[in-house]
Amino acid sequence: MTIQEREQQALEVYIKLLKNKGFGPDTFVQRTNFLNKLMPELADKEPNGAEYRLVVEDMMDEVPEDDWPESLIVAREYFPFWSNDIKAIARLSQGAAKDPLPIDWKPLQVQLADLWYAVDEQKFGRTDSWALKAYTKALRNEAADQVLIDTRVKLAKILLVRLSDAPDRDNKAYRTTIDATLPLFEIKKNRRLFLVVVREFFHFWSGNPEAEKFILNNNAVSIL
Repeated sequence: MTIQEREQQALEVYIKLLKNKGFGPDTFVQRTNFLNKLMPELADKEPNGAEYRLVVEDMMDEVPEDDWPESLIVAREYFPFWSNDIKAIARLSQGAAKDPLPIDWKPLQVQLADLWYAVDEQKFGRTDSWALKAYTKALRNEAADQVLIDTRVKLAKILLVRLSDAPDRDNKAYRTTIDATLPLFEIKKNRRLFLVVVREFFHFWSGNPEAEKFILNNNAVSIL
């Protein structure tokens, strides 16, 4: 099998699974449009997560901001097929239906500068205020300096503002908000910091009683 055949075969298996899930042809358009751009970039790469993440992150800089949430869904879905992860494919086959595209709800497009300067005036509801206070306290308990605390809490507030119009308060809305906010950060190190913050803040937002265990762990992050 040539490398190009590997990508095409992975696409065919992926589409077959979607068909088995009951998806019609309309749902394939956005998926195949994205993958037809991604697959040539993967053709000379080793089938592992590190290579895949690098290719996707480079490619996403060419994707329009409004298409980031859908494109990242497709990139996440396609990976186990491309890497021939049989166990992961089996789990996908046996699990719930895949995400429909386009996504039903996404936060409105905004400028990061507008969010950055307005977010401190935002009034949050009781649940979100509790999460912010608990997150702040946890950072202080780790002896984080005030600049670090202020920056991380502000990034968490940006996420909450973007999430405030979501029809449901659930993991899917949280993930969609992250994916839609990532392209606002043009500097990649700032984008990565945002990812670190919102992934550790999730445990406070979701009410995890062990949330403090997940802060300041310095794990590497990826947009996937």
